[in-house]
Amino acid sequence: MLQTGEYDYAWNLQVEDEVLKRMEAVGKGRVIFSPSGTTEYIQLNAADPWTETDGEKSHPRSRHAVLSDPAVRQALRLLTDRRAIQDVVYGRTGVATPNILNNPAPYNSPNQKLETSLDKANSLLDGAGWKRGSDGKREKNGRKLQFVFQTSINSVRQKVQAIVKQSWGRAGIDVELKTVTAAVFFSSDVGNPDTFGKFGADVQMYAFTREPDPGRFMQSYVSWEASSKANKWQGMNRGRWVNEEYDRLFKASETELDPVKRAALFIRMNDLVCNDVHVIPIAIRPDVAAIGRTMVAPTTGWDVRLSAIHDWYRES
Repeated sequence: MLQTGEYDYAWNLQVEDEVLKRMEAVGKGRVIFSPSGTTEYIQLNAADPWTETDGEKSHPRSRHAVLSDPAVRQALRLLTDRRAIQDVVYGRTGVATPNILNNPAPYNSPNQKLETSLDKANSLLDGAGWKRGSDGKREKNGRKLQFVFQTSINSVRQKVQAIVKQSWGRAGIDVELKTVTAAVFFSSDVGNPDTFGKFGADVQMYAFTREPDPGRFMQSYVSWEASSKANKWQGMNRGRWVNEEYDRLFKASETELDPVKRAALFIRMNDLVCNDVHVIPIAIRPDVAAIGRTMVAPTTGWDVRLSAIHDWYRES
């Protein structure tokens, strides 16, 4: 679209900003950005992906042998430099965020901060008994501090994976990167072991596009939505995280009619999942599209991309 001008519109451009800028310079089209609530994030597996429970890996009743240690989870967050990821990879296409729930503004928590500290991460791991071996890698009770990090095949995501691998490695954490074709990773195929619903890895990264109301989005962390064989791995809670207070707050949000009180419930839910480091939010991704040089195309990050196509036109 941008290089040849053969088309008038291209949607969902998850491409490095430096590449987009080079393409824009050709003069055939331009990139447009629409605010949204789409959050790119790393999800930590609360379940055990390596051991079967009742014939099922990542069973909701199992617990991850390493990520069940809160010091490890806190260290991973401190080692993940979201601002550097924005600067190096996303540019205009993503804004670093400490929150899993982003936008509209009344739902944005003021309680989370973007913090990166190798020293603090090392201190946490040392204090929790994860000692460096002769090879510089950490271990405890004979268990290595190592993770498989999976995501879909996409140039942006692979660059973020590389940054995370390097950052975590500085603290003695070994990371194996796994990439899966998007058509497989996001598939509902119950026979495929590499879907994000089965979550056959320690950590995984993806984004969740959502509507303005956060109800459906925040359902991703309620206990009854845990992804499992019983629901054909279609449950929204793919990380199998369980928190009784979160469940209670979510149920309260379903009947709360006061918009201010309801927003406060969602902010508290955001803080619970972020403080427990079940997720490491990376960036708020606006809707990124490309349109022809003479096209005028109103778009939104809160609805289908062609929702206002009746207002599109071409300038003479």
